[in-house]
Amino acid sequence: QVQLVESGGGLVQTGGSLRLSCAASGSIFSINDMGWYRQAPGKQRELVAVITNGGSTNYADSVKGRFTISRDNAKNTVYLQMNSLKPEDTAVYYCNAAIRVSAIIGQRYAYWGQGTQVTVSS
Repeated sequence: QVQLVESGGGLVQTGGSLRLSCAASGSIFSINDMGWYRQAPGKQRELVAVITNGGSTNYADSVKGRFTISRDNAKNTVYLQMNSLKPEDTAVYYCNAAIRVSAIIGQRYAYWGQGTQVTVSS
């Protein structure tokens, strides 16, 4: 069994900062890409940022220059530092990870966290 547990969401004013964390645990052989997605009410889930196990990153245009994704491979944890938050950043943020559960080829699956609410007040 593999679990992703997120933390760090909350309520913040426009211009404020929050740091999200997501820790993976369980039967993990290795972790490839890790990322953050978000889903606002009435909208589709969208990619926010992704980081490879080598540290390469990619961001949605809407968060470039404000958000920073990072990871600690020793702790199987990914972070999302969010600065200069705007009301349009309000959403449930989900952690995602591509995890190999064994050395057997093909046993790589996508896992999701339970989501953490981020609310930015104007």
